[in-house]
Amino acid sequence: MDTLFYQSIKKELTQNILPYWEKYARDTESGGFFGSIDNDNNQDKKESRTIVMTSRFLWAYSAAARLFDEPSYLDMADYASYSLMHHFFDKDNGGFFWSVYPDGTPCVSKKQIYGEAFATYALAEYAAALTEIRKQTLQSYTVMDKALAMFSLLEKHARDPENGGYIEALTTNWKPTTDLKLSEKDIDCDKSMNTNLHVMEAYTNLYRNLVIVYPEQKDTRTLVGRALADLVRVSITKILQKNGHFGVYFNRDWSRIDNEISYGHDIEASWLLWEAANELGDEQLMSEVRPVSVRMAMIAYEEGFDKKSGGFENTLIDGKQDRTRIWWNQAEAFNGFFNAWELTGSDNFKEAFRLVWKWITEHQVDKKNGDWFWAVDENGSPDLTQPKGGNWKTAYHNARCCMEILRRTGNAGC
Repeated sequence: MDTLFYQSIKKELTQNILPYWEKYARDTESGGFFGSIDNDNNQDKKESRTIVMTSRFLWAYSAAARLFDEPSYLDMADYASYSLMHHFFDKDNGGFFWSVYPDGTPCVSKKQIYGEAFATYALAEYAAALTEIRKQTLQSYTVMDKALAMFSLLEKHARDPENGGYIEALTTNWKPTTDLKLSEKDIDCDKSMNTNLHVMEAYTNLYRNLVIVYPEQKDTRTLVGRALADLVRVSITKILQKNGHFGVYFNRDWSRIDNEISYGHDIEASWLLWEAANELGDEQLMSEVRPVSVRMAMIAYEEGFDKKSGGFENTLIDGKQDRTRIWWNQAEAFNGFFNAWELTGSDNFKEAFRLVWKWITEHQVDKKNGDWFWAVDENGSPDLTQPKGGNWKTAYHNARCCMEILRRTGNAGC
């Protein structure tokens, strides 16, 4: 990667994204993180807080601490870990509440598997950071044990042994529920692409970091790897549709109940699938996943990418294309096109990830108040009715895309 491009990514991460959330996200009075922050950086002190937001902060700053010699990043991870374990952890039933009030009492106590997956993802990263940076073996063991306990709970209660994959939600005590949907924008369904994608992501991170914290626990790692491989195969045989897109909402038997195309999830899945297969190191699985990853990226490039501006589009529902540039779609397109370029050497993908970064730096970044705008229209005008941050927008997608590219390349030429 040429030096200027590399430095542009590093500067965005270390001088905008990470400092922004350190400054504005923490509720130092009540603890935890503010559930909503507007575009003038005013925090809503009354908004409830979700496990997703808290876990994403824990993951992001743990990952940043492993990448950079900056003590404040691990301090932020410590803060997020305290909130996770003292506000969200269900001491009676295991797992984590979906959301809590600012005082730390449960708000929505059901076990939304999407949220449980993010907790697993974050705990595995934090355990590795503690091991590598502080050499705190006892503490890192405790944290990794929590991640492994989550793996056991998900395998026991959320995995569908008959049809494969993971169901959407359960009650507080891990019993069936009819309250399934992830958010008000989602459909009540037995299974979703989104939940299964992020269980796969969590298991990949758990598998990767287990060897750092517990190098001797080969049998445990084998169990995680087997579950991960099964989910990768479910993803490419059940969730993946003949048109090269992921379906979004499903019945328990994987029959589809929608016609939505989510370009952001497609391009995100293209690189997360390859990451999972590559981490497992199974040559047969890698040979199955590689063409899927490349095809998904190519279809996203052809159908969801504006090759003139570099903007990446949102969805296609009932034949209607939403061309809004959502922050996380841009971040995942940056990752996904870079990954596809690494796999193929294609100049189209190389030009695509550079154009996406150009769009991000010119239009998505809020140069006045920090971080990135939630949504920008195809002409580059931000939607200021959407929050700057909170329960669904943290230092996750945009911090991750920067860290992923920096980690993969260093100063390699591209």
